[in-house]
Amino acid sequence: MPHEPSRGNSAADVRDFFTPRAADWDSRFPDDGPAYAAAVADLGPRPGDAVLDAGCGTGRALPALRAAVGPEGTVLGVDLTPAMLDAAVREGRDGFAGLALADVARLPLRDDCLDAVFAAGLISHLTEPGPGLRELARVVRPGGRLALFHPVGRAALAARHGRPLTPDDLRAEPQLRPLLAGAGWRLESYADEDARFLALAVREVD
Repeated sequence: MPHEPSRGNSAADVRDFFTPRAADWDSRFPDDGPAYAAAVADLGPRPGDAVLDAGCGTGRALPALRAAVGPEGTVLGVDLTPAMLDAAVREGRDGFAGLALADVARLPLRDDCLDAVFAAGLISHLTEPGPGLRELARVVRPGGRLALFHPVGRAALAARHGRPLTPDDLRAEPQLRPLLAGAGWRLESYADEDARFLALAVREVD
C-alpha cells in the first residue's frame, strides 16, 4: 500500500498523493461518517459560529459542522487538492459550506475571524507543522478551539500504511503538546483509541 505523505513533503507531493485517490475516497472509507460527527460534537461549535474545515478533502465533516452552527453560522472548507474539492461538490457537500482551493499554511482569511477549526488527517500532511498550526492560530480568536482528528488511532493508521508506530510521530502526545504550545495552542484533551484519534486544543491569548 502506498505511504501517506510525511513531514517535509511539499504541496505538490500532497496533491500527487490525493489526486488519484479523490474519486473513490469516500467509498474506501464508507463507515467514517459517525466518527466525524462525534468529533465535531466534541469540538463543540455553537449556533452562529464561524468554523473552518482545514484540509477538508471530500467534505465529510461539513454536514456536521453546518448542523452545529446552524443557518446563521459560517462554514468554510479549504483543501490543497482540486480533485478532492471536485469530489466534495459531486457529493453535494458544497451545499453545507463555502469551498476554496487554498493552502492551510497561507489561508486567505483575516486574523481572529474564526471560532473553531476542524482538521482531519491534516497534521501529517503539513510541510512545516509548526508554522501550519501557527497559521491556524492566526485565524482563530483567542479562546477558540481546534480539533485534530482521524477516524482511526495512530496504531491502526500506521498499520494501514505499512509502517511501524514510532515515538517521533507528530501525533504522539509528547510530540504534539509542545508543537501546539509553540504555535499558540493549549492541548486540552487527547484521545488515541483504536476507533479514533482526537486532540482538542484551545487558542491561547497572545
